[in-house]
Amino acid sequence: MVQIYHNPRCRKSREGLEYLKGISADIEIIEYLKNPLSPEQLRSLLKKLHMSPWELLRKNEAIWKEKYKGKEISADELIGIMTENPKLIERPIVVKDQRAVVARPADTIRDLFS
Repeated sequence: MVQIYHNPRCRKSREGLEYLKGISADIEIIEYLKNPLSPEQLRSLLKKLHMSPWELLRKNEAIWKEKYKGKEISADELIGIMTENPKLIERPIVVKDQRAVVARPADTIRDLFS
């Protein structure tokens, strides 16, 4: 089973899903904007990605610029902010077993199958 944390309105996310459909038949699509992640789920993803919350943050989103940019925020606080505002999470994220990638570009997904 391969999971994709997907935003259907995002071109890169749609590209990632199409790439996955070409290499795997068993895909779980998680629309994380409709079903936000819990802090524990986000921490688990970050561990699989080998990333910090800051690396997964979409810093160009209006909500970030308007409410949080320039403030001192801890990693735990950032995880809370990202779970409350899932648009701030980089996408798409593809998970296979205990590994994950941010599929930008889509062909980085192949790393999960090697």
